[in-house]
Parts: sequence; C-alpha cells; structure tokens
Amino acid sequence: MTISPSSIEQVIPGQGAMAQPSTAPGRAKRRRFRFIANAKVAAGLVILAIYGLFAVIGPWVAPYDPSARSSDVLQAPSAEHWFGTTHLGQDIFSQILVGTRSVVVVGLIAGVIATLLSILIGVTSGYVAGVADEGLSALSNVFLVIPALPLIIIVTSIVERASDTLVALIIGLTSWAWGARVLRAQTLSLRRRDYVEAARATGERTWRVILFEILPNLTAIIASGFVGTVIFAVMSEITLAFIGISSITTWNWGTILFWAQGQQALAQGAWWWFVPAGLAIALLGTALALINFGIDEFVSPRLRSGGRTRIRTASGRTVRMRVGFTPVLDPPPASPPPVPVGAVVLSSTDRKGGSR
Repeated sequence: MTISPSSIEQVIPGQGAMAQPSTAPGRAKRRRFRFIANAKVAAGLVILAIYGLFAVIGPWVAPYDPSARSSDVLQAPSAEHWFGTTHLGQDIFSQILVGTRSVVVVGLIAGVIATLLSILIGVTSGYVAGVADEGLSALSNVFLVIPALPLIIIVTSIVERASDTLVALIIGLTSWAWGARVLRAQTLSLRRRDYVEAARATGERTWRVILFEILPNLTAIIASGFVGTVIFAVMSEITLAFIGISSITTWNWGTILFWAQGQQALAQGAWWWFVPAGLAIALLGTALALINFGIDEFVSPRLRSGGRTRIRTASGRTVRMRVGFTPVLDPPPASPPPVPVGAVVLSSTDRKGGSR
C-alpha cells in the first residue's frame, strides 16, 4: 500500500509527513464507555442481566411449584405449560426458573473466590522476590494439579447434604492456581517498568504500588480469569447434578437433565424435557464467551480494530489500513534533468538508428 506524501497532513515540523487516524466528533467521550459499547460485551451483559433477574425473582414468578405433580403427564409445550411437563406432570418452565438461582450463585461465588485468591497469591508472588516468591510459586504448583471435579465428588459423597455453597467453595478453592500463574508472569514483566520504579523511588509503600500501579494494568487479565472460572463452575455444577452426585431434590438445570435422561425422554419423543435446559446452558455459556471476547478486543488494539483502521489524509481521502500491511510513502517522481538551450532531443527511434 502506497500513500502519496504530498497528500498527507504534516503533524511534526521537520520530521516529514505522518498519517493521522481519522477522529469522529465526540470520540474522546466514547473512549470512557468503549468496553461497554462493544457489541459483543453489550449482548453478553444483557443476557447475564436477564439470568440474574431470573435468579432473584425466579422462585416468586414461577407459575407452578416445580415439584408439584399433576395429571398433565408428558404434555408438549402449550399455553398452560410453556415448556411442557415431565412424566409426573411437573411444569418444566417452573423448574428452569427455580433452577437458575442455583447455577448463578455457584458460578458467582466460585468466580469471586478464585479471582481473589489468584490476585492475592499471583501478584504478591510476582512482585516480591526471594523465599516468599518461591513458596507462593510452589503453593500454586500444588493446587494446579489438584482435580476439582473428583474432589467435589468425594466431598459430596461424604457430606449428607452438600449445598450449593459448599460446591462453590470447593470449586473456588481449587481453581485459582492457573490464574495466579498468569498474574505472576505479568507482574514480573511490570515490576521493573519505569513508572513502577518511579513510584518506589518517591517512597510509595508496597501496597500502594501494587494497588495503583500494577493492578490497573492487570484488569483485563483478571476479568478474563473471572469469566473463565464462572464458566467452569457452572459446567461443574450442572455436570454433578446430571450424573446424580449432588442432591437431586434441589432444582437446577442439571437436575432437569438427570430426570430426563433417567426417564428416557429422548426415546419417548419428549424433546421439550431436555431442549429448554440445554438451550439455557448454551445461552449462558455464549454470554460469558461474548464478554470474554470483548475483553480480548479491549486489551488488544489489533483485535479491536479488526483490520478496519483508517487514516485520513489532508486532502480528505480515507485510506484503509489492513492488518499485516505497513503503509509505505510513495517517493516523489524524479524530475528530468534540464535540457540545455539549443540542444537536440533525440527520440527513442533516433537513438536506435532509425529515422530522424
């Protein structure tokens, strides 16, 4: 891609021409809300808000008791039962509404616990040196190889009534190690930056340097780790309920799938028994994935531009900058040497010996 230097705006005197990115009016104000303005993040947050609303008011707005039996056995979706009924006449729509709270609570508690532990251990290990760093790194390596799901199965088999809070605690306490390793590596690269050294030179305390100089640069990584932990916790909770490890009397989406699989819903053609719960799981995972993609785009300028970066020249022409291509200034055409007065200019045919 070549750009004529004569048409590019001069921005640095004595330093040649430089292309300027086009700026729309009010762009400075929109930078504050650039993350939320991302279409992927906005869609993910809207879906999560709906799930959060259902988690709060679900048991109150459910049209039926999710455990109540009726004579409407294996009824397809209708105006009376929006998602149909089970083999005992239980309303599936009410079961999904009531089960949303369990899934959301486990995901949030596990995500918060794992994120706090990863920040505390990972950032501290990366900032300090010596024995403390070695000890915290060894602790992270130990928890990195502890399998969360088998541990939950063992604990829930010992405890008579394993609550959702207990499951969330186990997931959170065993899922922080990977995030701590990532934060430690990033902190090691930040602790020798100029602005961190300047903060230490001015006498700032360690906790202030970590809180105000290092953590703001790790926000995107922390948010991405939180989203990943929530996804893992939600899928673990549903898996445990589906295989019958957790309590089957407490409703969540995995419990619905457990009863559907146990009663051969697919063989009976009762697709409405398992499809709504599967769609609810897929939609929640999609929302969290969209937020994760938005975080990646917010951090990486290359992903944020997506190959759509444009520059505006002084003449008003807009040039599209494609990813992987570097703009090269087109050198000005060389002017022909001056012709002396009285000189005879020969054409190409004359120089080859042709007619004059």
